[in-house]
Amino acid sequence: MKKKWPHFKLFFLVACMSFLMQYSVAQVGINTTSPDASSVLEVNSNSKGFLTPRMTTAQKNAITSPANGLMVFDTDTKEYSYYDASASTWINIKQGRSKFKRIKSTDVLATVLATELAAGGGTKYLLDSQTLYEINGTVLVNLPIELNNAYLVGLDAGDDKLVKATGDLFTGSTGGTIKVLTLVASAGNVFNINGGGTQSMIFRDCVIANSSNVGVLQSFTLVFGSVIQFVSNSNGLIYRNIGKLLLDNQAWFGNNLGTFEKYEGTFTSIQKQGGFMDVNGTAIGMDMSSNPTVSSDGTLYGVNFAGTLSTGLYVKAYTTGSYTGFNFNNTWNVNCSGIPFEGDRVAVGDINYDYPVGSGVSTTVSGSPAKLAGTTTSDNLFRFSRGGTDNRLQYLGKAKRFFKVSGSVSFQSSSNGIVYILYIAKNGTVINKSKVYVKANSTSDILATPINAITELSPNDYLEVYAEKYGGGSGSILIVSLNLLVY
Repeated sequence: MKKKWPHFKLFFLVACMSFLMQYSVAQVGINTTSPDASSVLEVNSNSKGFLTPRMTTAQKNAITSPANGLMVFDTDTKEYSYYDASASTWINIKQGRSKFKRIKSTDVLATVLATELAAGGGTKYLLDSQTLYEINGTVLVNLPIELNNAYLVGLDAGDDKLVKATGDLFTGSTGGTIKVLTLVASAGNVFNINGGGTQSMIFRDCVIANSSNVGVLQSFTLVFGSVIQFVSNSNGLIYRNIGKLLLDNQAWFGNNLGTFEKYEGTFTSIQKQGGFMDVNGTAIGMDMSSNPTVSSDGTLYGVNFAGTLSTGLYVKAYTTGSYTGFNFNNTWNVNCSGIPFEGDRVAVGDINYDYPVGSGVSTTVSGSPAKLAGTTTSDNLFRFSRGGTDNRLQYLGKAKRFFKVSGSVSFQSSSNGIVYILYIAKNGTVINKSKVYVKANSTSDILATPINAITELSPNDYLEVYAEKYGGGSGSILIVSLNLLVY
């Protein structure tokens, strides 16, 4: 009997093809015979990866009518991108934050920051205010950066650096935040920013090194610098016209040159605390000689001033409003090692008659208190003045406080048996609790009378010494000495 194998073979071949066609429509497996039921394609390997098309941003944008969900790897941005047809745009697939850029030492800055370069008109990098920029390694900067209220950060200030060989590093009219970076402007300013009176600037945990000038920060509502090291800079930083200036634990090493910090213009408040200034040779630590105005308070606390000076200064003092041997005006409270202590609580003043022995000045007295006449001098005035007249000490501090008043008056009476009363007067009114009685038994006697009081003084209050003849009538006393100390 003749066998019909050809028909069987044909039937088997058709059945297999139908099965394979159905299977291929459902799933495809590469290096696996059992692709996952949820997948159309499953690729299995433990030694190789899946490679998508790689192209530049320009090539990606040139794709004609890209399908929704089409994916490529962008070699410029170093990110995967997929096409969102509903938005007609490519979306980058990023790790972590949606507003984040990591800039590596191997990157071409103009490529990685192409959007920022375009926003800066091709002359600077105008950062995106909503983006966090992370610096990874030493990044060479070819054009100035404007912060534009962005957040610029490194992870290790010893390794993560922004270096500009020529020109200024940060410019413009906006502030921002800089953290954990080393900043270098070899032949320019690290900062050259005018905040226009509306911006804030925060920089902390940074190193500013090997720069021609640290630069200028001016017209900010707030500048906050904390835990900053300044190393081997040729010139320091100018703070000008700032609302609130807060400087915390800043370290100026002895290899810096020029003027470390200069203050100019008008401030609401200045607070500088902690850290040190090692000032050597001709360098100047703090320059206050432009007489900056601080409308609220200036505080300088816990800063260590040290170093070996030639013609330099730890502090270049105010030229107006300061006192001999001191550096600051009445707005400031200063408590630092290496420079004089200054503050209302150490305010002191004295007045004295400086007449030769055997001479004096006569004052007419009656039944009403009268100010002692005569020319007075002062040797020690700190936050006190002579008030533009003799026999007066005027308090010039900012805060109301209690003072101890101590002194003595030596005089001769024009008549025998007269009782006199001596007072300390405040703002022209005698302090009754300060009165002292003394009786003259002889016109040849010299009566030495102590006077003491504790009184509260507000700014511009003044003290004087008064005398009165007890029992009415009038007479005169010859004042041979007067000494008054307020502290």
